[in-house]
Amino acid sequence: MTTATIGGKRIIGVLGGMGPLATVDFMRKVIEATPATKDQEHIPIVVWSVPQIPDRSASIYGKGESPLPMMQDGIRRLEQIGAGCIAIACNTAHYWYEEMRRGSSAKLLHIGETTAEGLVSLGIPRGPVGLIATDATIETKIYQDRLGAHGYDSLVLPKEDTDRLFWPAVRKVKANDTKAAVPLLEEAVERLVAAGATRVVLGCTEVPIGLAEARREIRALCFDATDALALACVAWASAETAGAP
Repeated sequence: MTTATIGGKRIIGVLGGMGPLATVDFMRKVIEATPATKDQEHIPIVVWSVPQIPDRSASIYGKGESPLPMMQDGIRRLEQIGAGCIAIACNTAHYWYEEMRRGSSAKLLHIGETTAEGLVSLGIPRGPVGLIATDATIETKIYQDRLGAHGYDSLVLPKEDTDRLFWPAVRKVKANDTKAAVPLLEEAVERLVAAGATRVVLGCTEVPIGLAEARREIRALCFDATDALALACVAWASAETAGAP
């Protein structure tokens, strides 16, 4: 496939809307990670942000319709506009990654892989890292398998802490009450560090938003998976167009 460009710049696609605020947060991270001094030096980004995509966790647990057809439709629309590389701004959606990848002519990034590569590039020692994510993301090993392949063991919250800290915080973020999410997520990070984690991977797109106003020492312990995904997008878009993968 010939990679489309606009003004000599390769086009990134974002499959979003899951949720809407997380999509905007991801776009901001791509923009902030781009070395640019003026508008024209930024990367063209096309976004398919459709909140009506069926709930991913509910579908995995057999309690709702599959989001795959609508996600595949979004990918097709992004490809039609010219996106040569697509990021999925939702962690749990990666459960359907292989089906989406097989049907796509664009390069489809995997957030678990870009996270593992990001930890390695930062020199984070192999060993235990914390993982804050939805039950479905954890149970389907969207992160654990790829982290494990790079030498990282995943520590997760006990179910009682997930129910008491994680889920209420996510609901606060989705309701635009991010301040109320801060103490819940701070405690979640502290508990994983106390269990032996050297870093805590934020494996849910709402969590970095909820921790944006957390204490500095808490934020220093975190590794934002969407930051790693954004950096991978910028690296792809910045590669030489001719012959670039």
